[in-house]
Amino acid sequence: MFLPLLALLAVAEGTVTLTDPNRELDALPGISSSFNVIFPPALRRPDGYEHREALFGIPPYGGELAQNVYYAASDLCGDDAVDKTGNYPCIEQDSATGKCKDWQSPFILMVDRGDCTFVHKVRRAQQAGASAVIIADNSCMCDKQDVTEGHGGTCQHNSGQCTCTAEVQCESFFPIMADDGSGGDITIPSLLLHKQDADVIISQLESNTMVQVQLTWNLPAPDDRVEWDLWSNPTEPISENFQKTFRPAVEALGSSQFFTPHFYIYDGIANNCSHSNNCGTLCTNHGRYCAVDPDNNLSVGISGADVVAESLRRLCIWDTVGADGVGSKYWRYLEQFLEECYSPSKPNEPRDFPKTTDWSCATKVMKEVGIDSSMIESCINYSGGITNDVVNSRLKQEIDSKVENGVIIVPSTYVNRIAMRGTINDGSVFNTICAGFLDGTAPEICFQCSTCFDTAGCVHEGYCGGILPPSGSVSGATLVLSLLITIGVMGGGGYVYYRRTQREMRDQVRGILAEYMPLDDGVDGGTQMISKSGNMAQI
Repeated sequence: MFLPLLALLAVAEGTVTLTDPNRELDALPGISSSFNVIFPPALRRPDGYEHREALFGIPPYGGELAQNVYYAASDLCGDDAVDKTGNYPCIEQDSATGKCKDWQSPFILMVDRGDCTFVHKVRRAQQAGASAVIIADNSCMCDKQDVTEGHGGTCQHNSGQCTCTAEVQCESFFPIMADDGSGGDITIPSLLLHKQDADVIISQLESNTMVQVQLTWNLPAPDDRVEWDLWSNPTEPISENFQKTFRPAVEALGSSQFFTPHFYIYDGIANNCSHSNNCGTLCTNHGRYCAVDPDNNLSVGISGADVVAESLRRLCIWDTVGADGVGSKYWRYLEQFLEECYSPSKPNEPRDFPKTTDWSCATKVMKEVGIDSSMIESCINYSGGITNDVVNSRLKQEIDSKVENGVIIVPSTYVNRIAMRGTINDGSVFNTICAGFLDGTAPEICFQCSTCFDTAGCVHEGYCGGILPPSGSVSGATLVLSLLITIGVMGGGGYVYYRRTQREMRDQVRGILAEYMPLDDGVDGGTQMISKSGNMAQI
């Protein structure tokens, strides 16, 4: 009964809406795209159009996309095949059917926002052949005060006016295009455009005027150190194996990278968990800091409060041993904790929940990896603890960081403040980190292992797949000598083959001649021979 109260982030149409009206996600770090109109020139703006980039798909960072736009006049929420003839602009009609001709590839498709998820509509557009998707918002962006007090009327928002009516609702936050959990197959970029901006473009398209737009994705400014963050929680299974195996790569990259762990904590106050019910066992600090129950059983097993407690413990461990951005002892703690305190006692059995919530198990692991547990306990108490009805400064810091960075999916990895797309594993994270360095500043391990299939093995061995690493440049004399040896071997082999062929040919001729015996000269002066079978032959 308490789980719905934790829906701080209400996912509707893949949209994340904050329940706290005083917090707005104005600009998400890592959203580095720009959107503008090329034609008609009257719609072009010096600073482009404000928009929200999707948190799924694969943007071509460092590239741009300039193509014609077609308007589907649909939200693509159905499951039927997309009708490519019901489009705007209708530049040319098929004389046989009277319908508009299919969209001419390549194209960017504009669709309406509707009641299905963003992922669903973008997937359908991708299947129809679109190279990118623009989603036209159907709600006005209005002043927070207007929305809070229920005021209607006209809203002024940057590029133009948006009239709020009974049909057109107002919203004070620009929605985030979140992944609904199934967006791994989306490979095209997409964005959400304000209603008042989209309406202008749609008006041009509906009048059969061709509109061409440009999308550009800028790379973050790199340097000789890559900063990266991992957002997770102690019980999510997706990044568990990664956290158990990535330490050697972090140590190999050393000071050229700087890692910061984060933990996804819910704000219980925003969900009324700080009242008398305290949301059961989901929260600490009298309902202030909460986490979802990992086994969906509020009576037994690990509780949400246990998840918060372990999150705080790991934050304090990092604050104690992670000042260098590497934090070897932190990674060793993760390895040992996941093995000793959060693994099944036997294969194919449930996790050992009592050990996970037992402070003594965590203390034992900290001792094994060389962490002073008394310092960690002091850090926990100093930040506010987890039992009293007080603010915990460290947990509050995580909630603030989550909102400011627009983190909505766990686990999530950010490299140079750009959200990493795809599976979180050793290879993908290592390669993304190595790609984030300024040219010429990447450490040697990146050149040795970034293209290796077995990243962990390469980092451990220092080279890829049994191929020894280069020890330096090859001299010209060595190269020439190698070529001469190769040519000599090939030439010798060719000569041997030639002699063998000649010998076999001579043997064949002798065998044929041996079949005949010479006789007297024939009347025509030729020599007659008789074979052993009695047949005559003249040669």
